[in-house]
Amino acid sequence: MSLTGFYAAFFGALFVMLSVRVVWLRTRFRISLGSGGNPVLERARRIHANFAEYVPFTVLLIFFFEGATQLRGWTHIFCIVLLVGRLLHAYGLTRESPFFRTAGMALTLAVIVAASIGLLVFHAHFMAT
Repeated sequence: MSLTGFYAAFFGALFVMLSVRVVWLRTRFRISLGSGGNPVLERARRIHANFAEYVPFTVLLIFFFEGATQLRGWTHIFCIVLLVGRLLHAYGLTRESPFFRTAGMALTLAVIVAASIGLLVFHAHFMAT
């Protein structure tokens, strides 16, 4: 069974929560398109959009890494770090905290880099043999 699939369920739930927040704010402020210049709605939209931009690709990389290497410990680490990174990023944007926002992006990018390197090393090793 796929560990990545297990964690993907958490990312799916988080994505729905972020989506509902945007919908709720749109209803509250009566803004159907864009942000209408409302900074609270704009931040919520960017948190949601940033999640949508980074998480699917990163989860796909982790899934390929898990399937190729069968390194379940590293798969757990990648998924947990990604989850923490996404939560920190959302918190940082919501609270206008550059520290948490930057830390969240750094963790997200670290997972992308580490999973990519892991896949490259694994495939380079088996291509050479």
